[in-house]
Amino acid sequence: MAAITASMVAELRAKTDAPMMECKKALTEADGDMAKAEELLRVKLGTKAGKAASRVTAEGVVTSFVNGTTGAMIEVNCETDFVTKNDSFLALANAAAKLVAEHNPADIAALGELPYSQDGFGPTLEEVRKGLIGKIGENMSFRRFKRVAGGKTASYLHGTRIGVLVEFDGEEQ
Repeated sequence: MAAITASMVAELRAKTDAPMMECKKALTEADGDMAKAEELLRVKLGTKAGKAASRVTAEGVVTSFVNGTTGAMIEVNCETDFVTKNDSFLALANAAAKLVAEHNPADIAALGELPYSQDGFGPTLEEVRKGLIGKIGENMSFRRFKRVAGGKTASYLHGTRIGVLVEFDGEEQ
């Protein structure tokens, strides 16, 4: 049996952002094997995501992405307003808006299947969402999105709750 040191626990916690005691348990179960402990935590965090899936996501953010004549806006929800300020959650929302603009998915399910990796989770946007649910401890969902292409496109966000995506003709002022 390998000795589990505080530095090993700290390293695993830095990689996974899992609670310290969960990291220690995973390392103990994996007999000190960092890769195996990481995988054990991913499975456990995924289980957390399954339990969180039934909880209501009434808070969230609206984010947009515009590139030339193509733009997208998406609403990404979570359980509390604290998570709306979390860097990982915001990165997920921004990436989702960019993916909508670039790939034009048919619906939320198709969006989830697009390739994306973040914070050690992936290879799809849906897998990243599930991983972040386990990491952050709250349910998250993609609620709706809109994509426009072809005309001049602009977006305006008023904070993180209200957004407008506009496609227009004519000269910009």
